[in-house]
Amino acid sequence: MSKRILMVLTSHDRLGDTGKKTGFWLEELAAPYYACLDAGAEVTLASPQGGQPPLDPASDAEDSQTDATRRFKQDDAAKAELANTHRLSEMKADDFDAIFYPGGHGPLWDLVDDADSIRLIETFWAQQKPVAAVCHAPIVLLNARDESGEPLVKGREVTGFTNGEEDAVGLTEIVPQLVEDALIGCGGVYSKADDFTPYTRQDGRLITGQNPPSSEPVAKVLLEALGL
Repeated sequence: MSKRILMVLTSHDRLGDTGKKTGFWLEELAAPYYACLDAGAEVTLASPQGGQPPLDPASDAEDSQTDATRRFKQDDAAKAELANTHRLSEMKADDFDAIFYPGGHGPLWDLVDDADSIRLIETFWAQQKPVAAVCHAPIVLLNARDESGEPLVKGREVTGFTNGEEDAVGLTEIVPQLVEDALIGCGGVYSKADDFTPYTRQDGRLITGQNPPSSEPVAKVLLEALGL
């Protein structure tokens, strides 16, 4: 029986008060999506509002394209799934073997304190199933708690988009909180590599990646955790 992975995308499309758009980062969906499919896993896409989640326009720029994003853009079945994501509130951990969060700046505003997302993370964790997130998405772990009632990241190795990377993209003053600072503030054992180089951390069933180049490596660690 194939492994089933729930991928959770943001529904938030406003970049603070800048008047610019944000959302999920295309490569952070596309690379893990195909890594999982090519390994024989089933992928289900969900978002807080359901339907088409907002794509960060910057991730659609020519210099942000990768083999995975180009493949996604030519994949009518994948685009149809993306246009019709399930509502997060209707998802049950019992139906899946792991949960994965692609990044983009959107999760900083909605998924960080989304009750359905927190419920799912805590349930996956309680059921001894892998929880994975990349780039800005480790922010979704902030308000989740483990079996002992402690913050899920407390005392556990994690990574995520660095303060230096946020500064490099010019959004330090725009985002509601910095991923690196937030994970450290929650007691996470945070580490990082040089800006925009692939870096992943695995602490048991908790799997995180630092930035867009880490999205496929994170998916591969997740697949290994699932025995694929």
